[in-house]
Amino acid sequence: MSESTMTTQRAEDLPERWSAQRKTEIVLRVIRGEAIDEVAREIQVPVHEVEEWRRVFLEGGQQGLKRRGLDPEERELRRLQAKIGDMTMRLELAEHLLEKRGFAEDVRRLRK
Repeated sequence: MSESTMTTQRAEDLPERWSAQRKTEIVLRVIRGEAIDEVAREIQVPVHEVEEWRRVFLEGGQQGLKRRGLDPEERELRRLQAKIGDMTMRLELAEHLLEKRGFAEDVRRLRK
């Protein structure tokens, strides 16, 4: 098989639209040290496009790391939101028990 036939055959096997999974595999090859121009040539995608995939991939990873490291104010806000949710649930349960025990009218009056 000639080299031009191999190149044509490889081009036929390449997807027209790259999935996120496939882009990730390509980016990881570059990050692990493969030459970006060689990878781009192999997959027949311009180098600038592979560089863009790498940039987006790295920025996404950075955003993921930022989400895990919440600042103290964000942590406190989430803690308080959870506390409010817990207290709301307890109040609703208490109201339900009071209604069940014959204090429905009193509960309705207190809600106003």
